[in-house]
Amino acid sequence: MNKNFFLNVFIASLLVFLLFPKLSQSCTNVVVSRGASADGSVMTSWTYDVGGFAQPLHFYPGGEYAEGDSLSVYGFHEGEFLGKIHQIPRTYKVIGNMNEKQVSIAETTFTGRPELSGGPGLLDYGNLIWITLQRASTAREAIQIMNDLAYTYGYKDTGETFSIADKDEVWIMDFIGKGEHGKGAVWVAARVPEGYIAAHANQSRIRKVDWKDTKNWMWSEDVVDFAKEMGWYKGRNRNFSFQAAYDPPTPLSLLLCESRVWSVYNRAAPSSEFSADYWRCVEGADPYPLFIKPDKKITIDAMIGLIRDHFHGTPYYTGEGIAAGPYNNPYRWRPVTFKLEGDDTEYSWERPISQPQTAFTFVTQARNWLPDEVGGICWYSVDDNHTNVFMPLYMGMTKMPKSLTIADPMKFDWKSAFWTFDLLANYAYGLYGIMIDDIQEEQAKLENRAVAMTKAIDNAAAALYREDEAMAREYLTDFSVNNAEFVVNRWRDFSRELFSRYNDRYIRLEDNIRPWPVGIGYPDEYLRRTVEERPNFFDVRWRQPGEPIK
Repeated sequence: MNKNFFLNVFIASLLVFLLFPKLSQSCTNVVVSRGASADGSVMTSWTYDVGGFAQPLHFYPGGEYAEGDSLSVYGFHEGEFLGKIHQIPRTYKVIGNMNEKQVSIAETTFTGRPELSGGPGLLDYGNLIWITLQRASTAREAIQIMNDLAYTYGYKDTGETFSIADKDEVWIMDFIGKGEHGKGAVWVAARVPEGYIAAHANQSRIRKVDWKDTKNWMWSEDVVDFAKEMGWYKGRNRNFSFQAAYDPPTPLSLLLCESRVWSVYNRAAPSSEFSADYWRCVEGADPYPLFIKPDKKITIDAMIGLIRDHFHGTPYYTGEGIAAGPYNNPYRWRPVTFKLEGDDTEYSWERPISQPQTAFTFVTQARNWLPDEVGGICWYSVDDNHTNVFMPLYMGMTKMPKSLTIADPMKFDWKSAFWTFDLLANYAYGLYGIMIDDIQEEQAKLENRAVAMTKAIDNAAAALYREDEAMAREYLTDFSVNNAEFVVNRWRDFSRELFSRYNDRYIRLEDNIRPWPVGIGYPDEYLRRTVEERPNFFDVRWRQPGEPIK
């Protein structure tokens, strides 16, 4: 194959990414209010699922600027220069998608009305998030800053649902630009009630708005009027639905998006017995609530568990059936939709939360009883979140783990955390049902180690912070960096161990040349299907002359 072939493939992939963001940018968010978490922290999560994409851990040190300084804005994905905006005098440090004030912002793309994408705006959703994180000290302030930025400089991207949190509260915000029809954006934001959690996954989730509750609801002034002007809504404000006006559900969006919301709610609150009818496109089925109360308070372990999912324990588990292959692979390779030759029916694979094309995932913890630089933790991981390891990064840290800063999707590098986790995950996909137990055993060891250590680090860093803030930052940096590099180094060694253990589809049960390794073989059901597909072919026997051999 020549270079032109790969260039054409890259261009085609890029066009798919740009033209069909809903299918490629299929992220998932879960958010937990302070009253719903086991330790009183506010938590958010974001799985950033983009095929063929890898990103170095974002780190912005913060700074002070003179009057008249400007900020250059670059495209989130392609890195092209978009323009300049006014810089403010003081900005905050940002690590991943959390800042030094414990404010975090995540998103899922819902695309929405195609008439509202593009336009003359300067900002896309990525730089809107990061610029806001550099400037916001609370979630409410972040919402207002995003609105002001959109109206001052214009927003040119598609519809987004944002998760916006601080150490006291968490909000969900449905947000979409006006395209060629005006500057700014229309949006609605709802505070997640204390004791409740929420989830969103590439489908606008806010329907009715409580216009009287200005403490827990916020909105752009023209959110209803603009929908009326565009002909998408007629009626009284009290009956207005943001989702119906700006992102009407379709059977495909329910199958691919609301299915993930159902999965989170089903596992967090099994006593509620949420029906699958809505995401299975049963006409007249009740939509899932915007917020739910979990059966149990959510720990950091449970939060990570909620976003590691293939519809486990349900009739929709993707690790079973012919599509899973002989070794129970729960993934379906893209494209997610397909048609059969001679059949106009559109089909779609299931779309669970865990995905092979995840670039990175984070879970944030914001804790109001600790100093901000100690209270804010970004639990960060790269690649498929079902086979990776979450690493705690404290907001007080002043430098990044080297392995998390190397992420070139076109060039394999053992020094890169992304490629280290990606390589083992890809090796495991062919033997998933056999290898996943080994991987999750090691995964649990490393994550349990980190959870236990952070409890001690919290206490020590908080005490040190009262005596010497600079030394506390150094302490938090040492732990965050050293633990992350320990995890990545261990995963390299662990990968080598599994490569040897399962080499050539044998299982080497002992670290010795003898006895000989055991062949993996195939499950009985797969063998049965194979024999039924070609009867009288695989059976070992003498055959009569002239007997058909197929």
